[in-house]
Amino acid sequence: MIRIALLTTLTALCCAAPLAHAQDLDAQRPLVRDALQAAERGQLSPLQNPTLDNSPVRGWIEFAQLKYAIDTVGNAQAQDFLKRYANQPVATAFRSAWLPALARRKDWNALLANWQPTDNTGLRCARLQALWVQGKGDAAWTKDAQDLWRAAAKPLPDGCDPVFAALTAEGQLSDALRWERIDAAAAAGQTAVMRAAANGLSSGDRSQAIAYAGFLDAPATQGLGWDKSDRSRQMASDGLELLARKDPDTAERLLPQYTQSLGLTAEQQGQVRYQIALWTVASYLPDSARRLAAVPDGAFDERLHEWQAREALSRGDWASALKAIREMPPTQRGDARWEWFEARMLDKTGQPGQARTLYAEAAKTATFHGFMAADKLGQPYALCAREPQDTPQAEAAVARDPALIRAMELWKLDRATWATAEWNDALSRFNDDQRRIAVEVARDNGWFDRAVFSLGKKPDELQLYSLRFPLHHDASIRREATKNAIDPAWVAAEIRAESIFNPNARSPANAMGLMQVLPGTGAGVAQRNGIAYAGAPSLYDSDTNIAIGTAYLRELLNKYGTPYVTIAAYNAGPTPTARWQSQRPGFDPDVWIETISYKETREYVARVLAFSVIYDWRLNKDALSLSDRMNGRLDGKRKSFVCTGAQGVAN
Repeated sequence: MIRIALLTTLTALCCAAPLAHAQDLDAQRPLVRDALQAAERGQLSPLQNPTLDNSPVRGWIEFAQLKYAIDTVGNAQAQDFLKRYANQPVATAFRSAWLPALARRKDWNALLANWQPTDNTGLRCARLQALWVQGKGDAAWTKDAQDLWRAAAKPLPDGCDPVFAALTAEGQLSDALRWERIDAAAAAGQTAVMRAAANGLSSGDRSQAIAYAGFLDAPATQGLGWDKSDRSRQMASDGLELLARKDPDTAERLLPQYTQSLGLTAEQQGQVRYQIALWTVASYLPDSARRLAAVPDGAFDERLHEWQAREALSRGDWASALKAIREMPPTQRGDARWEWFEARMLDKTGQPGQARTLYAEAAKTATFHGFMAADKLGQPYALCAREPQDTPQAEAAVARDPALIRAMELWKLDRATWATAEWNDALSRFNDDQRRIAVEVARDNGWFDRAVFSLGKKPDELQLYSLRFPLHHDASIRREATKNAIDPAWVAAEIRAESIFNPNARSPANAMGLMQVLPGTGAGVAQRNGIAYAGAPSLYDSDTNIAIGTAYLRELLNKYGTPYVTIAAYNAGPTPTARWQSQRPGFDPDVWIETISYKETREYVARVLAFSVIYDWRLNKDALSLSDRMNGRLDGKRKSFVCTGAQGVAN
């Protein structure tokens, strides 16, 4: 394993003192954590911890202190910081905070002197304002300002207002440019932007633009009297497409009226019919098949091809499902998922010979559908695992990279955003082998998701299973799985799918920890199962989180009876799961999973089941068959693994 102990030859970033050994960094980390927190409160004394001068993250401590008082940071102080940390992510972070402060204090000279090209719209507007104030509004300035205006279908920062006011004053914000932005905003459904862009148009044009925006907000019959222009036709098409997502019935009723009154093109009618069909079939409404049939062939894409197949599956119409699959583009049809379902439909329509050929193709992949195909054929699972062979010199060279050192230390300090900035900086200079070694460094420091986000640029990287499927806390996983009579590979798969083994993970919905448990759920499960629980922070303790998450899986399994439905409920909750059960009772597991209406849950169930096979292999070198696994038969047949040149792997 690659250790941060390899850092001993480095020097500190801000001075010539040697960097501490790994054990010294461990001892120093509480001081660094305290210093960062003090800096963010503006309370860090320059003399507080002299030993921090040779910390690899000294620059980030300084940054935190400067950011606290960013509106008072002087030019000399800022220039000193930027010089010492030139070309490092911390300098970029500081510049992104300091330039807006310069704009607020109208220090245009300093802003222009320190500005660097960026995708940040606010900073681009600040630069243009600085140039304008200094009398440098030349042809290049006008082009840059117009490009910003033209590209903005969504609302722009308030700091851009002075730029566009200047553009207007110079007569360089023409009606054509205003309409260009109105059209782009309409396509994006941004009616507030449409109304703002309409200011400055002539009275009649402005009224028409506002009418267009009103139609997109609430499409009805108000546009039937519009002039038969290309723009009116496009606005009607845009509005009906938006309406179809919320009310496909009304959109279908209005479409022929607008086609007749405005002369919608065949392409526009097809686009509206696409949305009507998509949002009908996504809820499996009664008119799904009819509306799918009304979509012109040229308007179909992979998404709608999939929904056409699902809709037929949901009705048990195997012949129509087979036809829908065979109408897919070759690349889509050749995916293991649709190879599996094409084979299944062939089986169900009495064509087992053709089915077997497709099962054999799907079974070459280490995926959910590939594993099911192997079960169908009675074959071992196809899985080609590869372990990298690197020299100690190559490993040491990567581990000594200063940005990677900073990334690892920031990760251990729970500064994920900063750590990721340093990580990306390091990887920008690495070749493929160095990138993979960096993932190993991250793995050895407990940063497991780097394998998921940083591998896969080359096909054979997907075969690095020990990196892509980390196994941590395995003693806790085995203990809690045994206690709750649940397959430990399932628990590991849930952790991989939920947090990628990050104990500090937290979702926007406030799900926390390894198994992404909501605090309310955690409290209830802990109370019912006698698990020690000291409030939401307990969910960041790995052992507690695994105990609660596994007990919760057991409760759901008791309620729903089978793992595949339980996994759906774990992801989507009880209400949609109950709806899916009532809509398609008695369906085969694979068909039930594929016809789940939520894309996230549909893919989540298949992913967790595939992951559980791979984790079973990691834990035991063989695996319970997927067919037994998803039906909860823990005493079922065990499967071996063979490398047969697998064409695809689970993600």
